[in-house]
Amino acid sequence: MRVLVVEDDPDLNRQLVTALTDGGYAVDSAKDGEEGYFLGETEPYDVVILDIGLPKMDGISILEQWRRAERNMPVIILTARDRWSDKVQGMDAGADDYVAKPFHMEELLARVRAQVRRSTGHAKNEIECGPLRLDTKSARVTYDGQPVKLTSHEYRLLAYMMHHNGRVVSRTELVEHLYEQDFDRDSNTIEVFIGRLRKKIPGDLIKTVRGLGYRLSEEPDAP
Repeated sequence: MRVLVVEDDPDLNRQLVTALTDGGYAVDSAKDGEEGYFLGETEPYDVVILDIGLPKMDGISILEQWRRAERNMPVIILTARDRWSDKVQGMDAGADDYVAKPFHMEELLARVRAQVRRSTGHAKNEIECGPLRLDTKSARVTYDGQPVKLTSHEYRLLAYMMHHNGRVVSRTELVEHLYEQDFDRDSNTIEVFIGRLRKKIPGDLIKTVRGLGYRLSEEPDAP
């Protein structure tokens, strides 16, 4: 899953990026409104964390323009605690949620998880595909109750497929949602990670759909 952080306070920006990265997300960040608007307009994100008070372009204007352009990714706005009007403006502009500053990082991470779940049609933190289970809160993967040890990139790939289980996901989509903007993206590495996951997860749950991509499903392949 890929997240965009648009926050001009350098310390808070860094803290958000660190916490989200540790939580298993690929994270891009911007420190002013113009850069944040451009990234949100041109890159695919699963969630955006958007500060309201930004230099060069304010958060409300950014959000309004994204929504007019039918950019529908979930957006969580950051507001000052005493500015209830910011919250109203943000929600009316198309925000999906808000967090008032100062906030506890765990609260924000919980809200990010909730937005990812809702946008992919899941109601709870635990996502299952047969004996395979992903706990998005703890970033823990188990198979038949036994822990599956994954690298950060393996976890990102599996988490994305678990959130979209039953649907064919192309290599291009995986590359776009697993790597940060400045990462050297190579779709061939997806094959490598898929191969590693298949060695760690039994049961032939990861299907190759020739010419289209991959599908995570406990259903057997069609004859």
